[in-house]
Amino acid sequence: MAGAAYERMDESFARVAARQPDAVAVEDRGSTVTYAGLQRAAERIADALLRAGVPSGGLVGLRAGRGAQAIAGMLGIWRHGCGYVPVDPRYPQARQDYLLADSGVGHVVTENAETGEPTVEPSGREPGGGAPVPPDTAYVIYTSGSTGDPKGVVVRHANVRALLDGCASYSVGPDDVWSFFHSPSFDFSVWEIWGALSSGGRVVVVPDELTTDPAALADLLAARKVTVLSQVPSVFAYLVRGLEDHPVPLPALRYVVFGGEAVNARAVRRWNALGLAPGAELHNMYGITEITVHATDTVVDAAKLRRHLMGTPIGRALPHLRIALLEDSTPVPPGVPGELHVAGAGVAHGYLGRPELTAQRFVRLDLDGSADVWYRTGDYAVAGEDGELEFLGRRDEQVKLRGFRIELGEIEAALQDLPEVRECAVVLTESPGGEPLLAACYVPKEGPVEDGLLREALGAVLPRHMLPSAYVSLPELPLTLSGKLDRGALVPLVAESAGPPATPGN
Repeated sequence: MAGAAYERMDESFARVAARQPDAVAVEDRGSTVTYAGLQRAAERIADALLRAGVPSGGLVGLRAGRGAQAIAGMLGIWRHGCGYVPVDPRYPQARQDYLLADSGVGHVVTENAETGEPTVEPSGREPGGGAPVPPDTAYVIYTSGSTGDPKGVVVRHANVRALLDGCASYSVGPDDVWSFFHSPSFDFSVWEIWGALSSGGRVVVVPDELTTDPAALADLLAARKVTVLSQVPSVFAYLVRGLEDHPVPLPALRYVVFGGEAVNARAVRRWNALGLAPGAELHNMYGITEITVHATDTVVDAAKLRRHLMGTPIGRALPHLRIALLEDSTPVPPGVPGELHVAGAGVAHGYLGRPELTAQRFVRLDLDGSADVWYRTGDYAVAGEDGELEFLGRRDEQVKLRGFRIELGEIEAALQDLPEVRECAVVLTESPGGEPLLAACYVPKEGPVEDGLLREALGAVLPRHMLPSAYVSLPELPLTLSGKLDRGALVPLVAESAGPPATPGN
């Protein structure tokens, strides 16, 4: 999108605020902030950055959780001509220090503990000490890879604008109420906040304590008449469980948008069976930080999920993007798995201060007669004859055990289909003797299940070499701060509950 005309996100907000200054922009724990009030708060932050001598064109830290102050901080940093680096205050201090040091920010917008108002504080580092960024940088969000330190993804205003324009088919407007469920450090929040505010809608902040209390969350969604709910599928499964125990009609809900993980088919079936939101469409939007939140979209229902036996339906590319499935830089035919590559206006600038990694993942390819930059996602998918995509998972989720290559997702899908299992995850770990083994961690539907019963049921659909040797019943699966499954936390849980493993299959 280089050289193309676009509207910065702070300009877009100012235009909406001028049109409806007295409309409520944010509801946060019972208090409300109008569009005009949010604009004034942003101006105060921009003025504070100016007084602090923060140069424009760089990065400013934003230490904030979900809330109106976080949104005001984003806008104020943008008005000053900088991009924000979100730092979740719940992160361990070492992680916060790493983000500030790696990004090189000299100042941080944070919340004054006494007044609750945003304030600008020095980070202890010289401004401009980090890697340079484009002048239209909107934010740098850090993502964790399978190895190495977190890496910052540089996303521009043009990328965010392209995302919102590419989702115009949602037909959202001033009457819509969006949940703000995810941390500003997770890019799903970009969709939640600016999908609402760029269209004149209202943002309802979900307090921290409600993110782990599905019954209370359901009450909030009903009371505030939320119309657009964005959820990581594993968290949605908890919400469904809460609604089964505490049914709350949600007649206002229009869209449930999934992202961040593969859709939980059983949770969708249970949601449909409840019938509490008859007017809601369930959308699965595959995405990744490096392509600005979302890349594809499809409406999902139980019937579609049953038809896609290999993986999860993710639909087609959004209008501002192109998708190619490649193997060794060559397109694969329909029905053959390939690595997902994404090109178009949503593709980020690259990784902050990591030119070699940027060159490895943001590659220039000529696939249709014109060279373009394509992002190599590391995710694998397959296209049907109709062009619809099915997500298969990451290649690094394929493990090798006793000479067999095994897709953990295939075992999880079989385990998830068992009536005794509510949620599950499979990890490769070690026995007390150091031997590799597959462990199935699961949340039972009603109570612990005999290992032998699970093994027998899986043995009816999986080959012996894919059968887990250990089964661990948990009250719930561990989640990261962004609401995704925390696979790393499962390994010690398996070790704690270790008994003599079943004889491994071969």
